Amino acid sequence: MNSRAFCPAATVAVCLAALTLASTVRAQERKNDPTSKFYVADLNGEALVDTGKQVDELAKKSVYNAEGTVIETKPKANYAMVYSNGTGAYFDPDTKVDIKQFDQEPFKPNRDDMDVEPSISQTQAFVQRGTVGLCTSKLVAGSSMVYSTPQGSVNIRGRKVVIEVEDKATIISMIEGESTIQAGELDSGGTTLHQGQQAIITSAGPGQPPTVVVQEIPSSQRASIDDRVTAACVARKTVYFQTVGKGPAAGVTGTAGAASSVETGAGAVFLDNSANSNTGTSAATGAQIVAIPVVKSALPNDSTISPASL
Repeated sequence: MNSRAFCPAATVAVCLAALTLASTVRAQERKNDPTSKFYVADLNGEALVDTGKQVDELAKKSVYNAEGTVIETKPKANYAMVYSNGTGAYFDPDTKVDIKQFDQEPFKPNRDDMDVEPSISQTQAFVQRGTVGLCTSKLVAGSSMVYSTPQGSVNIRGRKVVIEVEDKATIISMIEGESTIQAGELDSGGTTLHQGQQAIITSAGPGQPPTVVVQEIPSSQRASIDDRVTAACVARKTVYFQTVGKGPAAGVTGTAGAASSVETGAGAVFLDNSANSNTGTSAATGAQIVAIPVVKSALPNDSTISPASL
C-alpha cells in the first residue's frame, strides 16, 4: 500500500511510523504464540534432525520444536511423525525435508473433536529428496499447507497425499481431497489435483519452465502409495496435543535443550528434546504445546512399512 495515497504530505512520516509500529506489533504477537511441535510416532533405523544449532538423532516418542528444522532419514530407515496441528507425516528411506515455517495460533487445552485442526496454522516445507506421505486433520479456515520441491509446489487442502521427489521430477498423488500444484514460479494459476489423480512435474531444459502431466494414479502404484498414507494416518492417532501453563503450578518442568517430562491429569507423559529454541513456551501467555500419547507409539506390526517392501 502506498502511504501517500491516504496521508497528507506533512504527515507521511507519521503514517509510516504508525505502519511500522503495526508491523512490529503483529510480529510480536506471532512471536508470543506457543512454539509449534512435532512428535516422533515411529522410527525404524536412523534419522537425523538438524535444528540449526546442532544435529541429533531422532528418538522415538520424543517431541521437537518444528519450525526451522531439517529432518533426514538414512537409506535403510523410515519414520513417522505428527505435527501439533494433528497432521501425520511418513518419511521413506533416504528422504530429506526442511520445515521452513510452521506457525500455529494458541488453542484451547481441551477440545471435543480431535479430527479437526486445533487452531489456524501455516506450514511451509521443502522436500529436497525422497518420499513423504501426509494425512491431515480437517484444516480450519485460514490455515495453509504448502510443500515445495525442486520442480514445483503443492498447496494441500486435505486430506491424504503422497509427494515423491526424484532426480528431475516430482510426483504428487492425491488419495483423498484436493490440492493445487504449481510447476515453478511462473505457474501463477496452478492446476487443481483431484482425488485419485497424480501429477508429474518434470524439469525442462535451462531457462524452460517445468512440464506438468496429470493422470489417474496407476493401479500398479496404488498399493505402495496407500501404504505410505496409511502409515501417516496411523501415526496421527497415536498422540494428541494440548496447551498447558508455564511453571511448577502447571506441572511443566525442564530447561532449554534438555529432555523434560510433563505428567498430565490423564497420566500421559510428554518428552521434549527441543534443543533448537526454548521449551516452546510463550513469554506473554505462559502457554506451551505438549504431546499426549494415547496409544502405543510404535505402529502396529501389520502397519509398519519395511524399507525392503517399498
